[in-house]
Amino acid sequence: MRVGLYFGSFNPIHHGHLLIATYLLQNTTLQQVWFIVSPQNPLKPAASLLNEYHRLHLVQLAIEGEKDLKALDIEFKLPKPSYTVDTLAYLQEKYPTHEFSVIMGSDSFQNLPRWKNAEWLLKNYSVYVYKRPEHEQLPVYPGSKDIHILEAPLLPISSTGIRKNRKEGKSIRYLVPEAVRTEIERNGYYS
Repeated sequence: MRVGLYFGSFNPIHHGHLLIATYLLQNTTLQQVWFIVSPQNPLKPAASLLNEYHRLHLVQLAIEGEKDLKALDIEFKLPKPSYTVDTLAYLQEKYPTHEFSVIMGSDSFQNLPRWKNAEWLLKNYSVYVYKRPEHEQLPVYPGSKDIHILEAPLLPISSTGIRKNRKEGKSIRYLVPEAVRTEIERNGYYS
């Protein structure tokens, strides 16, 4: 099975994330997209993160009923901070018949030299890169296995903006799936 791994904090997940995942399923050879909820990104501060189990639950609510989308807590069981190459090694051992690819925005793609064992990742795994505004200039990484640059539709929605709206008492309706909005508001997340 060909699986795209969509790593992220998903703090919280929103329609932009879901649009990209759906676009990949409909426009590439990927058969499934797995959301890998990262407990702690080594390149981001952990202070503003909602508890990882709450974020995982929000992703599960967002993709409920979607057979080709899955939410995984793999990185919860691995040493922190989470490094993509360590997660890939773990998944490859656990699912030896699967062919994994990494999904990332062009901003992350530009930052790859800062990642742990980035050259190894690029040599051994396909990467699907969706362009993000202000990050259109993409570097060339010689020796890469397979890099796919996508013109996926993007929504001008960010998790940061959603958290800001919550803090200011503004609505997040239509920015996140309704089940996610209800859960966030019921539990007072990000307010």
